Amino acid sequence: MLPGSLDSPARMRLKVLYHGNCFDGCASAALFARFFAEREGSRLEPVRYAPLHHQPGDPFPKDAFDADVNACVDFRFSASPSLHWWFDHHASAFPTPTDRAAFERDRSGHKFWDPDAPSCTGFIARTLSAREGWRAEGLGELVRWADVIDAARFESAAVAVRLEEPALRIMTLLEATKDPAIPTRIIEAMQRLPLAAIAAEPWVQAPLAPVLERHRGAVDVVRRNARVEGGVVTVDLADTGIESANKFIAYDLFPEASYTIVVTRDPKRAKVSVGSNPWARPARPHDISKLCERYGGGGHAVVGAVSLGPDRVADARRIAEEIGRALREAPRAP
Repeated sequence: MLPGSLDSPARMRLKVLYHGNCFDGCASAALFARFFAEREGSRLEPVRYAPLHHQPGDPFPKDAFDADVNACVDFRFSASPSLHWWFDHHASAFPTPTDRAAFERDRSGHKFWDPDAPSCTGFIARTLSAREGWRAEGLGELVRWADVIDAARFESAAVAVRLEEPALRIMTLLEATKDPAIPTRIIEAMQRLPLAAIAAEPWVQAPLAPVLERHRGAVDVVRRNARVEGGVVTVDLADTGIESANKFIAYDLFPEASYTIVVTRDPKRAKVSVGSNPWARPARPHDISKLCERYGGGGHAVVGAVSLGPDRVADARRIAEEIGRALREAPRAP
């Protein structure tokens, strides 16, 4: 019997692990927590939320699965028997063939993967509707924006860079914040409030204001540091003090580009972020998740990343050059 199942009257502790600093990760956590709270009722204790980040080695801390019911959303698979619910849509969800085999052997009926889903949030909503008969009442806007943001279905790069929509302002704060309380507060608000109401909260607007100011400055920094070659824009931000930048700035500045590669550094990691231009024609032929997997990273066919230790900027730059070279070539036959 699953811990905390409907057959047990005891108080229940739920922990939701999610892709940190990510709109889709937070929205996925909000959607699943809302479902579980409605299913379990008053015996559910306050939910704990734990962000996870892709990094070298095992990204799951030793105490990752320490609740009665542990769920992981929008993040890679763990074969731990203490993981009770899992939803993901990343093509690189399984670090090893052993992990993939463990997933395929699972008979819990609570672990789901769809690499073709535009967002994990939408995937969870559809899966819980089909499997559990649960409807995400009032959360249609959240699901729609998760699909738009995670699949880059914006009308234009300018929309993604101007950040006028409430969802995009929340996205920007989540991607930039280092305050661990803000994502949890946003996750809890997403379960009951429209996105415009969340974006208007003083506790969102106050930390967001300097983030937006840095974003405006980052546009100029990206313009100065970008190098365009063969349809690939490479931007090295490792020595600029900018730890992360809106991934769509390069497409707004260089609309003819097919791919972007951005090198960044923060106190915890050096990172190579790779993306494909959703407005480029013809369609981009490379599978970015496969390119990133060569270096221990992963992602989706159209976006991915490689994370290294913070002292490995030189390696990150080398990897960026190698991936750029591969993107400028015709893709290899399978």
